Amino acid sequence: MVLLLLAAVLLLAVGGCVCVVWAARGGPPWTRAVAAATLAAGELVRASGRSRGNRTGAADDTDG
Repeated sequence: MVLLLLAAVLLLAVGGCVCVVWAARGGPPWTRAVAAATLAAGELVRASGRSRGNRTGAADDTDG
């Protein structure tokens, strides 16, 4: 069941990326709508990562 859910999420992510590229090349209006939704979802994920703080120990730490 979990594998099916992960496969569905992966399929949606790949489909969204395809629509972003297709819309950038002048695709039909529905691809622009899907691309906008994909980019908005990406920004939400990015913002949620920032709001929780950087726990990964990435290179942007200023401790030394």
